[in-house]
Amino acid sequence: MINEERIRLMTRMASYESTEGRSNGEVAAHFRSDYVGLQVLKAIICATIAYMIAFAVYIYYDFETFMVEIYKMDLWAFAAKALKNYVIVTVIYCVIVYIAFTVKYGKAKRGLRRYFNNLRLLGSMYSEKK
Repeated sequence: MINEERIRLMTRMASYESTEGRSNGEVAAHFRSDYVGLQVLKAIICATIAYMIAFAVYIYYDFETFMVEIYKMDLWAFAAKALKNYVIVTVIYCVIVYIAFTVKYGKAKRGLRRYFNNLRLLGSMYSEKK
């Protein structure tokens, strides 16, 4: 005899497994601090590369003027300003990444908890049948 409630539950679980389940399993395989820390580390590396590219484009855009004024400007102040801007950009980007991946980790854990509760419910449905 076919139990419609069991079929709905299994269909819902199969849908979860094929869509969100794969990525949620990878996320939840780590501790929250490890997962978020790794993502923040990646963000620092990406922010550094992006800042270097943006800084190079800024210098290259008006390179002739930069080369003429390089002898007149205070290089320590210029370097300090560039470093300060780098730190500001990196910190802002890392805070955004931290918040985003903390939320993503929480959603993944809730989804997996719901999936395992459904799995337990399905198991109890089968054991009731016997």
